[in-house]
Amino acid sequence: MLSRQIAAKLQKLETPFYLYDTALLRQTLESVVYESNKYGYKVHYAIKANYDDHLLAIIREYGLGIDCASGNELRKAIEAGFAPQGIVYAGVGKRDKELRYAIEQGILAINCESIEELHVVEALAAEAGRQVDIALRINPDIDPKTNHCIDTGQADSKFGISYEEVLEHADQIKALSHLHIVGIHLHIGSQIRELHVFENMCNKVNVIVENLEKLGFSFRFVDVGGGLGVNYDVPENEPIPNFASLFSIVHNHLAVGDKEVHFEFGRSIVAECGELITRVLFNKTTATGRRLVIVDASMTELIRPALYGSYHNIENITSEEDARSKYTVVGTACESTDVFDENVSLRKTRRGDLLAIKSAGAYGMSMASRYNLHDLPGAVYSDEL
Repeated sequence: MLSRQIAAKLQKLETPFYLYDTALLRQTLESVVYESNKYGYKVHYAIKANYDDHLLAIIREYGLGIDCASGNELRKAIEAGFAPQGIVYAGVGKRDKELRYAIEQGILAINCESIEELHVVEALAAEAGRQVDIALRINPDIDPKTNHCIDTGQADSKFGISYEEVLEHADQIKALSHLHIVGIHLHIGSQIRELHVFENMCNKVNVIVENLEKLGFSFRFVDVGGGLGVNYDVPENEPIPNFASLFSIVHNHLAVGDKEVHFEFGRSIVAECGELITRVLFNKTTATGRRLVIVDASMTELIRPALYGSYHNIENITSEEDARSKYTVVGTACESTDVFDENVSLRKTRRGDLLAIKSAGAYGMSMASRYNLHDLPGAVYSDEL
């Protein structure tokens, strides 16, 4: 719960906006750096989660690399001061101009996700007169036990090349003379809370690496992606995700010799440090008796509940009432799915109250839109209040 002093300051600001707890972000970064350093692991921040300039400046202080999924994300990372040599570039559909830019910048690796993409990168590298470092993104066919909308590692997923296809085309891949295959890349999904899934992933990676090396491939690093989940239900109980347990599992189960091991974390770094602050516009009751709270934010500011059915804890941060009631919190967009919560218990809520939608630092602002010609939300930082 925010202090009354902070809530009073926020009440004076134009809503909706994202509020970022930069102290918590720093604590999270300190944790991931400390725990990864125990094993010499390399961590990349998945910039798709949130590319706010203020947050990126803090993240850069801690020496993380960057994981990009578009040419503009790559450009953003470089403009924010991240070294190209610490940037990996994934994504199933890279445009030629994006690939040319990545080749020009000399990034750590382009993660190739299809046989056809390998041939395109080969041609563009030849055109540039360069040898390009790439990683093979392999689909390991693992069930990550997460929301199917953010599952990226099963056989029918659009992401990655199937292991069988790599085996089938191994000689053809090795013959691409302008490609330097430096790594293997996997990413099985997002918001994974059942950590035993990562044991399965490690066992699969061990087999893949061993068999590909027998075929003459040589890898400098293995990038196992990210996916570590956060506690959306009770965020205050777990403000910093359990990086230690994940790294321990990988250390105990991944057997790839002296290769570098890389991770890509987005949600687990920034989700808990951000919340969406929105103002109550109206209260009303439907003909069926449902009590609605209509706020000035909508799916244009935070699309995850409408897109995935995902849950975010919501709190009335300005009400001084002890009594609580059940409400349905809805936004202003002209869509029936623009609902933040169907049945949330809040302190008695009145017009003008501020609600905080928690754990919104990841895939909130970065997925915002201007549907209905809404303005994009602003940003407020705890170190500037």
